[in-house]
Amino acid sequence: MKNFYLLSFLVLIPAFGFSQVKMSNIHKNQWQEIQSVYKSGGSKGLEKLNVEYPLNLIQGQWMLSVLAKVESGVDLQAFSAAGILVGSKINNIVSFKIPVNKMAEFLTFDGLNYVEIAQKVQPSLNKVIPDIRADSVHQGYNLPEKYTGKDVLIGVCDWGFDYTHPMYYDTAMTQTRILAAWDQYKTSGPAPAGFTYGTEYSTIPTLLAAGSDTANIYSYAYHGGHCAGIAGGGGAGTPFLGVAFEAQFLFATFLIDAGAVLDAYQWMQNKAIAEGKRLVINQSWGLHHIGNLDGTSLLSQAIDNYSAQGVVFVTSGGNNGDVNFHLEKQFSSDTLQTKVDFYSYSANPNMWGQSISVWGEAGNDFSLALNITNSSNVSLATTPFFSSLTTLSTVEDTIIIGTDTLFYKLEMEAANPQNGRPHARFRVKNKNTSLRINLVATAAAGTVHFWNVTELTTDVGNWGMPFSAVGAGTVAGNKDYGIGEPACTNSTIAVAAYSSSYYSGSTLLGGQIANFSSFGPTLDGRVKPDISAPGVSVGSAVSHFTDNPFTAATSIVFNGTTYKFTKISGTSMSGPAVTGVVALILDANPTLSANQVKEIIKTTARTDDKTGIIPAGGSLRWGAGKVNAYAAVQLALNTVELKENEKENYIIYPNPAQGTLYLQGNLNGNETYEIVDFQGKLVDSGNITSTTVNIENLHPGVYIFRLKSSESVHVLKFLVV
Repeated sequence: MKNFYLLSFLVLIPAFGFSQVKMSNIHKNQWQEIQSVYKSGGSKGLEKLNVEYPLNLIQGQWMLSVLAKVESGVDLQAFSAAGILVGSKINNIVSFKIPVNKMAEFLTFDGLNYVEIAQKVQPSLNKVIPDIRADSVHQGYNLPEKYTGKDVLIGVCDWGFDYTHPMYYDTAMTQTRILAAWDQYKTSGPAPAGFTYGTEYSTIPTLLAAGSDTANIYSYAYHGGHCAGIAGGGGAGTPFLGVAFEAQFLFATFLIDAGAVLDAYQWMQNKAIAEGKRLVINQSWGLHHIGNLDGTSLLSQAIDNYSAQGVVFVTSGGNNGDVNFHLEKQFSSDTLQTKVDFYSYSANPNMWGQSISVWGEAGNDFSLALNITNSSNVSLATTPFFSSLTTLSTVEDTIIIGTDTLFYKLEMEAANPQNGRPHARFRVKNKNTSLRINLVATAAAGTVHFWNVTELTTDVGNWGMPFSAVGAGTVAGNKDYGIGEPACTNSTIAVAAYSSSYYSGSTLLGGQIANFSSFGPTLDGRVKPDISAPGVSVGSAVSHFTDNPFTAATSIVFNGTTYKFTKISGTSMSGPAVTGVVALILDANPTLSANQVKEIIKTTARTDDKTGIIPAGGSLRWGAGKVNAYAAVQLALNTVELKENEKENYIIYPNPAQGTLYLQGNLNGNETYEIVDFQGKLVDSGNITSTTVNIENLHPGVYIFRLKSSESVHVLKFLVV
C-alpha cells in the first residue's frame, strides 16, 4: 500500500489596502497575489504570473488589465496623469491598464465603485449559403434590390488574420475590403487614437506591408481569418463565398483578457461612427470561468450597453454539447460526490489540469472538498471541506501520495458583487491516471451548478470533460447549462451549429444538430442559444503565415503567393454565418435597433423535420430554429425603427392556434395587420376592428403576424395546427 500524506496550507497574502472599493473576494485575492509576487520577485516573478493573469508588457512596463464601474463624472484624466492607462468607456464601465507598481495607488482614486481583474478569454461554405437562404438575398429575388452587406462593417475580435489574403478582397480581387486592423500585441505602434498600446493599420499600404498579425499564445493562427471569411469573404474565385461578401472588415487581434476586448469594441465603434456605417461584431470565443454565466458580468453589461447604441453582437454558443461536463444539485443538508475526468496530458503540450467552476444560489453557502482514491475506489487522501462563506483567502494545496504529487488551487467567495451568488473555482493538477480525483460538495440548501473544463498552462482551454459516476454514492454529469461567457449576455445573438442540408441525387441529406453544439439554458434559466446556423465542415480562408496544422480543401495563387482554404467544424463557424446574415439585414434596413435585428432573426427562423416543433420560448438546442436570411431581410424591409421607450407589449394567443387568433395590447382601432408565411408570401391582411383575427383558411405551419400602426410595426410569430 502506498504511503501518503497531505500538505495543506492557506496562502495568506498580506493585505495592501482596498480602501472603499468593492471587489469580489476572488479578485481581491488575485490582486494581492500579484502585488506580493511583484514585491518579492519584481519583473521576473511577473513573467511567471502572466500565463495566469492578464499581465502584459506595455510601454516597457508590466501592466495589469482591469475593468471597473465608476461614478458619474469621475475624473479619468487623474488616472492618466498618474501613469495609469485609460482604455475604453461605455456608460459607467471603464477598462484600465495599471502598472503593477501603481496597483495600490489605483485603489485610492475617487470614483471607483467596483473593480475586477479582466479575466482571460479564448476561442470557443459553399453549402452554407443556400442552406441559410442567403443566395436568394444575393440575387434580390422578389426584393427591391440585391443585398450583399455593402455599407456595413463586420468587426472580428479574434486571433490569426492574414491581411493579404484575397478572401478579404472584392469578388474581382482588385481591392481589399479591410478598413483597418488593430494588433494589440505589436508594440511598434502607432496605437489607435485614444489608446496607448498595440499597432493600428488603417491604410492599404500598411496592412499589406504588415502581412498578418503577430504571433501570440496561438502562435501564427488562422481562426479569426477563417471566421471572417465565413461572415463576409469574397470567395477569391473558390466556392467559399461568404454571406455578406461586400461588407468591409475591422480586425482586432486582442490581448487575451476582457479589458482588451472592451477596448476593441470601442475602437470598432469609433470606426463605425466615423464611417457612418452600421457595425456587427463577431466573437467566436468564450470561457466558463471568465464571468458570471448569467449576463451580470461587467463584460456582459458592456456588451448590453454597446448594443443599446446599435452595435449588434454575435457569439458562438459553445462546443460542449457532446460531453457530460455539468452537474446540478438541489441540496438539502446532503452531499454530492463525482469523479473529475481529466484531459490527456499527452494530447496537448500545454495541458495543466482541470478547472471546476461552481455557482450557487444567493443566500445559500456551500462547501467543497477533494477525495483521492485508487482505481478500486479506496480512499487515499481527503482534503478539508472549504466553505464559500468562510474561505476568504486563496488555498493552494499539495497532496503527496507515494511518489505522486497533486496540486490544486481554490478560490471562493460568499457572494459575487454582481449577482449575489456564492462562487468557487477549483483547479486541480494530476498526471497519474491511476489516481481518481473526486469532487465532494455539501450544502444545507439551495441549487449548486458545477462545470468541469480543461485548463492549459496558457490559462485558456474551453473544452469540457465529464463528471463520472464510479461506484456507490457517486453521480455522473450532464450536458445542460453549456452556455458560457459572453454567449450568456442578454443582448448578444448566441448561435448553435448544425450540418448544412444538401441533395445527393434526389435525396436530401444533412441538417442535423451538431453533436458538439452546446445545450442551454444560461445559469439563470434564460433560453440560449438564440438561433442555429451551419457549423459542420465549413470552408473558409487560412492565413498563409500560419504555423498551425490544417488540411487544405483547395488553394489559389494570387499576386504570386499560394493561398489556401480549409474546412473546420464548430460553433465558431456557425456564429460568423449569422454575423453575415446580420450584415445583410443592416444592408437592407440600417435604421433597425440591435434588439430588432435579434428579434427579426429569431422570428423568421425556419423549422423542419430535424428541428421538430420549437417551443414558444425557444429550444435549448436550436434556439428559435435555423437562421433564414431571406425571410429575415424581407421582414427587415417591412420593419420600422423603434426607440426602446416607444415599444409596447402585444400578445397573440393561443399559440399554437386553430381558427381564431386573439390580440391583447394597447389597441386604438387604427392598426392594420399582415400575415406572412415562411416563404415570405402575404397570405392575409386587413384592419384591426376587434381583438380577434380569423385564420380558418390558413394551412398548418409557421406564420409571421405584423401589427402595424402609424408609428411602428410589431412582429410576432405563431403556429397553426
